[in-house]
Amino acid sequence: MGAYLAVSYDPDHPGAETLSNEVKRLAGTHASQTLPLGRFAWMAATGPHPPKVLAIGSWMLIGDVFDRHRPIMPSVTEDDPYLFERKLVARVWGRYVGVQISGQGGICNILRDPSGAVEAIAWVQDGVTIVTSTLPRWLVEFFKPDWRIDFTALEMALRDPLAASGDIPLLGPTTVAPGTIQPLPLDLAAQSIWSPIAFARRGRDRALDQTEAETLLRSSLDEAVRGLAGLPEGLAAEVSGGLDSSIVAASLVHGAPASIRGWFNAHGATPESDERRFVAALATKLGIAPQSVPLAVGTVTEALLERISGGVRPGLNALDMHHDLDWAQRVPATGAGAIMTGKGGDGILVQAATGDVFTDLWLQKRWRALGSGDVVPLARGNEVSVWTLVREARAFGRTGPRRPTRDTGLLRPAVDAPAIHPWLDGAEIFGPGKTFQIAAAIDNISRHGPSLQTEVIDVLHPLCAQPVVEACLTIPTPMMTVGGRDRGLARQAFADRLPKAILDRRSKGDLTCIYGRMILDSLPFLRPWLLDGRLAARGILDRAAADDLLTRESLMWRGAYGEIMIAAVFEAWVRVWEARLGRRD
Repeated sequence: MGAYLAVSYDPDHPGAETLSNEVKRLAGTHASQTLPLGRFAWMAATGPHPPKVLAIGSWMLIGDVFDRHRPIMPSVTEDDPYLFERKLVARVWGRYVGVQISGQGGICNILRDPSGAVEAIAWVQDGVTIVTSTLPRWLVEFFKPDWRIDFTALEMALRDPLAASGDIPLLGPTTVAPGTIQPLPLDLAAQSIWSPIAFARRGRDRALDQTEAETLLRSSLDEAVRGLAGLPEGLAAEVSGGLDSSIVAASLVHGAPASIRGWFNAHGATPESDERRFVAALATKLGIAPQSVPLAVGTVTEALLERISGGVRPGLNALDMHHDLDWAQRVPATGAGAIMTGKGGDGILVQAATGDVFTDLWLQKRWRALGSGDVVPLARGNEVSVWTLVREARAFGRTGPRRPTRDTGLLRPAVDAPAIHPWLDGAEIFGPGKTFQIAAAIDNISRHGPSLQTEVIDVLHPLCAQPVVEACLTIPTPMMTVGGRDRGLARQAFADRLPKAILDRRSKGDLTCIYGRMILDSLPFLRPWLLDGRLAARGILDRAAADDLLTRESLMWRGAYGEIMIAAVFEAWVRVWEARLGRRD
């Protein structure tokens, strides 16, 4: 989706109206359209797929909004001050940010949808309130806000993958979290109106049988796919050969076959990265004709890193730069303005059929958990005994869930433990499997971030959409891995739509070797970029450890390719934003 800029001004503040008008004039030179929101409020939108506005009561929802087929209404009391808003996010879903217009005609509240598909960054300056999904150079240069890079938050995001979708690493603006309302003035506390734990609790309190769970999963994905498929005039779809993208493709053919302009597959040059035989089986089953092309690769350059680093966050969704550039050329050539992916399925569909799943079952049933027919297949799949699963489950009460961290080998020793994400607060009562699934929902927020691909086309992720997230959270993790298989429920729910080769597949495509080669070939640039960079100067990156790691021999032995790229993207973000803000702290 494109970007939005919503502005309102205080008519009693001297000069605020003039300032608002000047911003509107500048926005008009960069935006595809500007339109009023209220007497003292307006917005501008840019493409691709510029956000639309839907009025519901006093709320203006900016983005894509769909009615829920079967809304699950929250348990609320009539005296709840956010009763209307809680029901609103249950009745609709999509990719949107809401601004509530007060009786006077200005913005008084900000709402971000539970999927977090659209950013919401806000600040107030000289009587003007700005709410935006991006911070383009022209906007920052015009306001010249007194902001600084928050190096504490930046380091936390480097260490904790879940922190990457939290507050942006800038001191000054306010980040509105998904599923929350931020009142104005911005120093008021945000109010949570949606929580993944509420859906996990609903699944624990109301036991589903397997048929009901399959129906719920299937209908939720079909709802998400149909809704998103109806957005662009022309749509393409990505099929990797894996289970997740195959499920999305099958749902797309089932629900919206006429709208698809092209099917795309990228294959690597190594056996483990070439999944064309699975794509061929899917094509035969669905009656489609995917175009399979070599995966675009190249070296990492300063120009590419800086190009993906102008957003409000480090460009973690833009790491696959060469592939994004390739898709940004190929997809529009078919007449499509958007592409649909299967990204986000691994976590939310529970790809990790580990002993954590049994621990969830143990916490619910204790010794009766051994009566489950999935226990032996689960133990066999993890190459452990049933009694090992029991021992680990019984130890969970003493150790608690493991915290997600990145072990980069590049950073200075951690001083403080990462703060727990609000969505995970209390999740341990469900067990480590469900906690991991909620963490996956948090991680999926980052998949909506900008990239070189989203500069040209709209990228759609139905497995990250609210209907699918809520359905999967409602289903207990042991049922998600029925049969002791990763994504076992998904395999059974879509069995009639997929070829046997994909349903029975136990391996996953692996691009490690290809991207490892890219990092090795880029070492002449990456080594000085990091060793002499701003992260090292701040002491966040351990220069001695990085010096030891950033050699061909060390990387080929330790294989920390992804960690190197993440550090390089964070380094680029710091350099771009220090230049944009005109300061080094």
